[in-house]
Amino acid sequence: MTPEELAEQIRLALIAAVSAERIQLSADDVPALVKVERPRSREHGDWATNIAMQLGKKAGVAPRELAEILAETLSEHPSIEAIDIAGPGFMNITLTADSAGELPRSILAAGDSYGKGDALAGSTVNLEFVSANPTGPVHLGGARWAAVGDSLARLMEAEGAQVVREYYFNDHGRQIDRFAASLYARAKGLPAPEDGYGGEYITDIADRVRAGAISEGLEDPVNLPEDEALEAFRSRGVALMFDEVKAELHDFRTDFDVFFHEDTLHESGAVDEAINRLRQRGVIYEEDGATWLRSTDFGDDKDRVLIKSNGDAAYFSGDVAYYLDKRGRGADNVIILLGADHHGYVGRMMAMCAAFGDEPYVNLQLLIGQMVNLVKDGEPVRMSKRAGTVVTLSDLVDIVGVDAARYALVRVSLDTDLDIDLDLLSSRTNDNPVYYVQYAYARTRSVARNAAEHGVPDDLDYVASELNHPADEELLATLARYPSVVAQAAVSREPHRVARYLEEVASAYHQWYGQCRVTPRADDPVDGGHIARLQLNNAVSTVLKAGLGLLGVEAPEKM
Repeated sequence: MTPEELAEQIRLALIAAVSAERIQLSADDVPALVKVERPRSREHGDWATNIAMQLGKKAGVAPRELAEILAETLSEHPSIEAIDIAGPGFMNITLTADSAGELPRSILAAGDSYGKGDALAGSTVNLEFVSANPTGPVHLGGARWAAVGDSLARLMEAEGAQVVREYYFNDHGRQIDRFAASLYARAKGLPAPEDGYGGEYITDIADRVRAGAISEGLEDPVNLPEDEALEAFRSRGVALMFDEVKAELHDFRTDFDVFFHEDTLHESGAVDEAINRLRQRGVIYEEDGATWLRSTDFGDDKDRVLIKSNGDAAYFSGDVAYYLDKRGRGADNVIILLGADHHGYVGRMMAMCAAFGDEPYVNLQLLIGQMVNLVKDGEPVRMSKRAGTVVTLSDLVDIVGVDAARYALVRVSLDTDLDIDLDLLSSRTNDNPVYYVQYAYARTRSVARNAAEHGVPDDLDYVASELNHPADEELLATLARYPSVVAQAAVSREPHRVARYLEEVASAYHQWYGQCRVTPRADDPVDGGHIARLQLNNAVSTVLKAGLGLLGVEAPEKM
């Protein structure tokens, strides 16, 4: 019996008590999901729940009495061996050995679908992440959003959501002007403008812009009048840079469904449409020749200009139009991953969401990520060989590889600063978390191959009660938590939970490996314990591979 199955049995026991009028609780008050968790001490049972304490008052009975009512029904289930009611109403539940031992069979029968759920079924999510201006290679902050965003998309899809991965292409601003000016200056052999971009990549892109134009029979952009030259370097340079960014992200196992160009918001009339929609809702006013959103009515610290007094659209008007565009494309939830410098952005965006009649933090969710720092030989790494000023995604991947980079960037909560020790991440030791987890998976495959050589049958028709060693029980209980970890990580938008869980699985497996045998010793015959433990070993394989897959990390057969 999995924790989810046990939770459902508790829910059904509540419904039975309501139907029998033993408690004063309506069917609508019965929670759709009952929380069960591992007790702190295994002496208290396999699983525990405080549902009786949560619902006792509403049910019109003392919590302990409600626990006793539920225990009467639950005790009849063949998979439940005992229920101990502790304190004011905690329920500690012990499963039968057969029930716990059935889990590998369930995992292996489910295969790749084990752990997937329906917590987000029926929802359409527009997930925007990275969205770096195409003025240079992806920096470490963008690398973190790439790893976290892609992992989050995989998680939400595993829980039934339809996810659109979107990249916002900012091709409408001063940074693009500075990028074009930097290319032009480099092509003419001049130093970069004071606020321009440096690094080897500027030379590379500038040379490719010129070569591309010449190969098409056009004038070398350097020889054009300055305004024409700047436009040539802008249009061609941005396209080349963005192609590089997309290729860099693809190699990082991060791809997008939509690349949205900011310019289209202004060219299509989307900004005017969004403002008109807000005007119809009565939240727009005119003052000092400008058009304002009355965002203070929705919790913002000040009202926001949408159209300036000179008639130009304010930057915020693009955000307003873009949000409405996403909702118009069918997104129930618009989720945006933003950098640490966007904390002040949250209030105005949530006010805008509310102004449209939507629910802030539901229809619109902003995830703010913190900084990433690289450390090597105990010292911070600050410069990129290619970019010149910042360390890039490619720098990190060149040193540690895609798997280690993705795992390291995901395993810490997004709202926490992240220091990556390159020496540790490059090591093949148990102190390196990605190596620790991948090695556990490779060991499960080695054990399976060794079992086949020793004649241990790969038979799902094993005897579940053979999994009776304390290490078996600990490993089974850890595996049983996987579906709830996936669901919680998807719903709370916290993929790091999966990484930390996989490390728990790896730890439990390595300890189990040292205490329980899958293959017989010397000339000893194969027995039921060997067969059952091979299935437990293979169930660990399934969970580790699936969990690593949710993080975009490979599971190597050998290491």
